[in-house]
Amino acid sequence: MRNFARTRIAPEADRIDREDVYPLEVVREFAKAGFTRTLVPIEYGGKGDFRLTAALFEEVAYASCAAAISLVTIFQAMTMIRLFACQSLKDHYIPKIADGLACSYSLTETTHGSDIRRLDTKAVREGDEWILTGEKSFITSGDKAEFFVMLAETPVGVSAFAVPYPLPGLEKYVGEHSSTFGMRNGPHVNMRLEGVRLPADHLIGTEGKGVRQAATTLNYSRNCAAAVSIGIARSAFDGALARARRRIAFDNTILSLQGIQWYFAEMLTEIDASRLLVYRAAQALNDDNDIDRYSSVAKLKAGRVATETCLTAMQICGAWGTSDNTPFGRYLRDAKTYEIGGGSAEILKNTIAKYIIRAEDANG
Repeated sequence: MRNFARTRIAPEADRIDREDVYPLEVVREFAKAGFTRTLVPIEYGGKGDFRLTAALFEEVAYASCAAAISLVTIFQAMTMIRLFACQSLKDHYIPKIADGLACSYSLTETTHGSDIRRLDTKAVREGDEWILTGEKSFITSGDKAEFFVMLAETPVGVSAFAVPYPLPGLEKYVGEHSSTFGMRNGPHVNMRLEGVRLPADHLIGTEGKGVRQAATTLNYSRNCAAAVSIGIARSAFDGALARARRRIAFDNTILSLQGIQWYFAEMLTEIDASRLLVYRAAQALNDDNDIDRYSSVAKLKAGRVATETCLTAMQICGAWGTSDNTPFGRYLRDAKTYEIGGGSAEILKNTIAKYIIRAEDANG
């Protein structure tokens, strides 16, 4: 995986970021090489070890955060299907995902960000079909996505649906705030739904339980997000270290200066601590135990460390680190954007606090 990431993905990283494109060819090659199967269940040819999944995301993000984000949304869609969909839906879509189906995870609406308990997109049952009407916004990886896991409100409550693309009545477009300064894997798209018809079995899980299902899926993918942050931090660290070894100041390399050495010692300590949390969270996923706690803690810590590492790496490199011709600006933009995306620090703290209270209540 490391060899694939550094020989195939890394050379494309600056172009993907600069042009803000979804790396569809890379995703297809990734699947062709067999790596996407790491994301799927054992019964569909997967490995069944979330530590391996975390390692995969870390290595891809080391090469390109944008490529890693493209895989995160695939993982999110697959996880929702794996955990909650009926067997016919699993059998239809999981093999396609393993073969490189570009997927996206569509929760957000213009007037509903992190609060998805009420939605403007509605779904009603008509015979053997569901009919969806409304609009979703700021869909990551949506530009080239061929399949969406989408939330819509039914008379019972918010529910999850499997939505292939294209379909009659389904229209993508680029909204006013679609482009971000980091995690640039194509503009975040809006999706307009006008009487979109889906087969009855494309309801994922239980009607009215979509918010709980989405939260569970996010707990799984937050471990991937934390691993992505570690990959970014490692890239910034290694890039700064290479520069410090070469840059001469006051008749010696700047790496010989104790102050610079301390920067690296602090960064390595924080990266290692975060990395241990990521793989502890991956083990919690393997064990199906306290997933919300460990995934939230891992993302909270790793996201913060990635941003701080990128800032320190840039400081070590001086003016050279601020040049558009070096990748440090990309590292910082990606790190900060993902510190917010996929669950902001405030949301993560809320989740961790709820776990603490729940555990305390259980202990009497």
